Amino acid sequence: MAPPRQLADLPYASHLRPFDGTTADGGDYDTVHVDGGDIDEADGRNARFIESAFSSVTFTGGRYRGARFNDVWLDGVRWVGTDLADTDWLDGELIGCVLAGLEMFTARLHRVTFHRCKFESVNARAAKLRGVSFADCLLRDVDFSGAALTEVTFPGSALEGVRFGKARMAKVDLRDATRLEISDGHDALRGATITGGQLMELAPMFADALGITVRDRGTGR
Repeated sequence: MAPPRQLADLPYASHLRPFDGTTADGGDYDTVHVDGGDIDEADGRNARFIESAFSSVTFTGGRYRGARFNDVWLDGVRWVGTDLADTDWLDGELIGCVLAGLEMFTARLHRVTFHRCKFESVNARAAKLRGVSFADCLLRDVDFSGAALTEVTFPGSALEGVRFGKARMAKVDLRDATRLEISDGHDALRGATITGGQLMELAPMFADALGITVRDRGTGR
């Protein structure tokens, strides 16, 4: 996997202009650079961010439901308690970001890469992920129930208490995950690739999901 890009590497870097942090429902924001500061309880519903960069900014609360993020680059951004449900992400790169207590259900992510990001209590139910990579990330208490994951990878990432109930997977590669702690939806892993070692660790959960009782002879009925 290619290393994350720096701001100067972006093809639109020379066109970026400072952003004052003010968003509006349905607003269009093209080649803006949101650099530093705190943005609290903003209304960015149905907004469009195109070829834009976000650096070291903290979003607390706020509503961005239905917003579109096309060809965006985020470095050191914190999203806390923000509504990102039903958002569209295309060709995005997030580096060292924190996503905590987010609503991302029914979000659509296509060709998005997360580098060294931390996910904490994120609701991604019924989201659609295609060509997404979580590289060296921590995903803790992330809910992918009912989500569709296609060509998704987790190199160097730790999954802790992740839920996949009724999710649909195709070409999902979990082999390079450093930890694979799934709290729900083991039967939804059809369509995923894991290692033999991971299979042994998950075997008791697979058996439980399939209703199989495992008992050696001589240990009682």
